[in-house]
Amino acid sequence: MGGEIFRDPWGIPHLRAGSANGLAYAQGRVTALDRAWQLEVERHRAQGTSASFLGPEALPWDRFARRARLADTARRCWTELRRTDPETAEWVRAYVSGVNDGLASTGRTDSGPASAPGGDSGPPAAGSTASGSVSTGSPAKGPVGQGGGGGPVSGAVSAGAREAGSGSAASGSGSAGRPAGGPVSGAAPEFARAGLRPGRWEPWTPLAVWLSTHILFAGFPAKLWRAHITARLGADAVGLFASDGPGTAGSNGWLVAGDRTVTGHAVIAGDPHRFIEDPGVYQQIRLSCPEFDVVGLAVPGVPGIAHFGHTGTVAWAITNAMADYQDLYRERLRRTGAGVEALGPDGAWHRAARHTETVEVAGEEPVEVEVVETDRGPVVIGGPEGLDDGVPEPGEPPLAVALRYPPRVTGDLGFGALLPLLRARRTADVDRAVDRWAEPVNVVMAADTEGGTLHRVAGRVPVRSAANGTRLVPAWEPGHEWRGWHEPPRAGLTDGVAVMANQRGPAAPLGVEFAPPHRADRITALLARRTRWSAADMSALHMDTHLASATPLLDLLATLDGPTAPAPAAAAADGPGSPGGPGAGSDAPNVNAPATTPGDPAPSGPLSAPAAALRDRLLRWDRHMDADSADAALFAAVRGAVVRRLAAHPAFAAAAVPPPYPEVFRPWLALVPRVGHALEHLLSAEELFGVDRPAVVRAALEEVAARPPAGTWGDTHRLAPWRALPPTTPYDEPGLSGDHDCVLCTSPVPGLTDLAARGPAARYVWDLADRENSRWVVPLGASGVPGSPHHRDQQPLWLAGDLTPVLTDWARLKKETDV
Repeated sequence: MGGEIFRDPWGIPHLRAGSANGLAYAQGRVTALDRAWQLEVERHRAQGTSASFLGPEALPWDRFARRARLADTARRCWTELRRTDPETAEWVRAYVSGVNDGLASTGRTDSGPASAPGGDSGPPAAGSTASGSVSTGSPAKGPVGQGGGGGPVSGAVSAGAREAGSGSAASGSGSAGRPAGGPVSGAAPEFARAGLRPGRWEPWTPLAVWLSTHILFAGFPAKLWRAHITARLGADAVGLFASDGPGTAGSNGWLVAGDRTVTGHAVIAGDPHRFIEDPGVYQQIRLSCPEFDVVGLAVPGVPGIAHFGHTGTVAWAITNAMADYQDLYRERLRRTGAGVEALGPDGAWHRAARHTETVEVAGEEPVEVEVVETDRGPVVIGGPEGLDDGVPEPGEPPLAVALRYPPRVTGDLGFGALLPLLRARRTADVDRAVDRWAEPVNVVMAADTEGGTLHRVAGRVPVRSAANGTRLVPAWEPGHEWRGWHEPPRAGLTDGVAVMANQRGPAAPLGVEFAPPHRADRITALLARRTRWSAADMSALHMDTHLASATPLLDLLATLDGPTAPAPAAAAADGPGSPGGPGAGSDAPNVNAPATTPGDPAPSGPLSAPAAALRDRLLRWDRHMDADSADAALFAAVRGAVVRRLAAHPAFAAAAVPPPYPEVFRPWLALVPRVGHALEHLLSAEELFGVDRPAVVRAALEEVAARPPAGTWGDTHRLAPWRALPPTTPYDEPGLSGDHDCVLCTSPVPGLTDLAARGPAARYVWDLADRENSRWVVPLGASGVPGSPHHRDQQPLWLAGDLTPVLTDWARLKKETDV
């Protein structure tokens, strides 16, 4: 279709074509060349067919995808896109053609079902599987709830289970600042291992990939947690446990206007926080045609550049707004001779849509899934007979919960914003483009070369009862219907700066729970230290490791009796922290130690000498979670012990056993991670169900003093990427600086594991003075093919806080091929 593929020294694709559609074709093709396995996994996950080759561990996700009707919703949105925006529909179709041709060029593909005229075949029929042959072996499997956010524990639990298989081989090719040479593309070896052939993409598949990636971003399962904790501990417990756990995708982002920079032009910088995946969730790419020339971070499987882009004259970036835009309705269902009926708010019974689908499972018998949809939405929990393993509460009907989410209601996923974003020249163009955004709901920051700035919320949030945002609401009672859409809020800059880190900000009226303010406050404080900033200065902010949320625990330590307790270190330590290299050879703390152990000290009285020394050391600590810090390792060990002891306290026993909801939701209901990420609230609350918190902290301090970690934070706080299949030769994953509430947000799960499954999935700095002064980096590399020189060559830079240059001079790029 008249396109060209160029590469920079890091293997990043730069594409050039004669038209927007030709460019979309080239983008689809190069994505298939570089990331064929990733595309296949995402296609299957979107269709709910991943268990057909990943096995039983993928079954909970597939059940959810089928019951939530993700593929059907994507096809419905595709039909609406063709009707309302045929130009964008043809552009998406061109991308899909490129994907299919690229997959065909990397190896034999399964032709799949014949397409209807126009290429619009539907999702797999009920009882069928996606195209692709599957081996009868037992392939390795991935975690429940991945890709759009498992719950507060899923990534870490899975990472912990994978730890034994992540222990040798080099962590990356090439050294920091020196890219490896050689081609990027090549046949992905995972296909042979899984006995799978690439399947056919349909025009609606990119919409399905987008939807499945983001369906859990708004964190609707948190409403299940709130219902559970309210029923077990009372309504007051909800606020105590409110927290931004790693199940919620977050980001840092900041905009510095021209009057605060050395060039007089704005700089935008930040980093999205997601599960770190291999291949990565973001694709560095350049898209150039006569209409536009844009560099940015694309989502593999989706055309264009949705989240982070620079056109040369305007740049934009997003953070998760933490808005609440999905509702859970408790339904009353009954079976009739004709099917299933649901009780509506009008007091009448209404026919619900119902059919069954068969999910193929590698190595096991197929599983039938009943799909029911009421007027509210698809039933994702329970059914007419309630939960499979549950017993209804006395006097309560069998449990059935329907999910209502905007694209299922409107038939719009916001793809109409993608081409206008690429064509944007000024912030006003970005503003108009994101008026068409749907989900996930984001905070958008943009700046242009004429001094224009933008700071607003984009996305669709329904107007409805406040109760809908906090709990399951009864479908049979009036007052819980959707009544239109909120007007997206807007905000300005303060002292020439806008900072968003998922805290309460412009989106506050649209959400329930937000991230603690620590990251946003820290970035704001660091930016206030200078009157002028440059693009080159921004990496220091990316890598800041100060942990403000350590304060409540350290304050409690300071109250414990013992010899000479010094004053706690200042909360705002000097300057941004610099990451250190990982320590070596130390033993990990015993994260599975029981909450009480034989020989525990008495809950009162003076500390033992070792515990007093540990307390004094922690109170002198600078509160930086650096990889080479032994003090950070000691703090994390004490924190983990406190979390486990609190979670095991009899006051929380009623909340320790979650309700028997489908497995995909259980991570949101696990008590230990909930305690870990709410620890700051739990320790600083005026009262905590009678728990003697100083005694808990004292016992945890004595526990760690008796068995202290031998090494540094980076010895146990190691990267744990998600992979659909484990590598044939395990990688020695690196130790990391940072923590969940640091600007360098590398999230462990306190009390469970120090491993980090979630962190900066990319970093970027967009310079409006000169696009070639912009920088970017990803955790691994541009290629998704193991063994490629560009599979992991950016990791040394990512670890060090360095970024690769954004090259836009075609003469400095190497042409790979015509397409």
